Amino acid sequence: MSALVTGAGSGIGEAIALRLAKDGLAVAVNDLRADAAERVAQGIREAGGTAHAVAADVSDTTAVAKMVAEVRSVLGDPAILVNNAGHAHQAPFLEIAPEEFDRIFAVHVRGTFLVTRACLPAMLKAGTGVVVNIASQLGQIGGVDLVHYAGAKAAIIGMTKSLAREVSTRGVRVNAVAPGPINTPLVAALSEEWKTAKRAQLPLGRFGEPEEVAGVVSFLTSPEAALFVGQTLGPNSGDVML
Repeated sequence: MSALVTGAGSGIGEAIALRLAKDGLAVAVNDLRADAAERVAQGIREAGGTAHAVAADVSDTTAVAKMVAEVRSVLGDPAILVNNAGHAHQAPFLEIAPEEFDRIFAVHVRGTFLVTRACLPAMLKAGTGVVVNIASQLGQIGGVDLVHYAGAKAAIIGMTKSLAREVSTRGVRVNAVAPGPINTPLVAALSEEWKTAKRAQLPLGRFGEPEEVAGVVSFLTSPEAALFVGQTLGPNSGDVML
């Protein structure tokens, strides 16, 4: 069985790819950067797993079609899709350029839409499959200087619920994971002031690790999560309590 993980060249995506490979899946490692994708795929292979690196911009329709076709030819149709590709930018609302707003939504929202649209037909034909969308707790509560990012993540949560209602009766489970701040390059790029303030707000008093998010994804892709449909699980250090 194969899985496709987007944005898997570092951070949470890398941890997810490594965990799914450890779970016994053949993993297609996607990233915008070919060298980053290949580094993660090589690490999986050296550990005895099966992996294939494929570079693509998930916001590009043609690139996504080529990516999924390549994955299909090498590993077979993905039975599991993890939409993780992301892009961060921090700025006060009035300083967000339209181009930056558009890029955030292109990667997070359009990317999730395009890759899911490319992989879903094979899952529906097989009558089985799992889609996990990586959102953020900021999509649930908002974030200062992160209006565009939080808005995109909220859109992913809404897409997750809607698609789950549409395809769950046909054997495809769709869920989301909304991590809190995680120690990744993406979070490292945010201001020290923001990180200090956010850490003080968290009941656990610490940011999470990528491997802790990967464990949640591993659960959602397993048979033990058979009753989870349209859910948003929150490994968020207590920032959001539902």
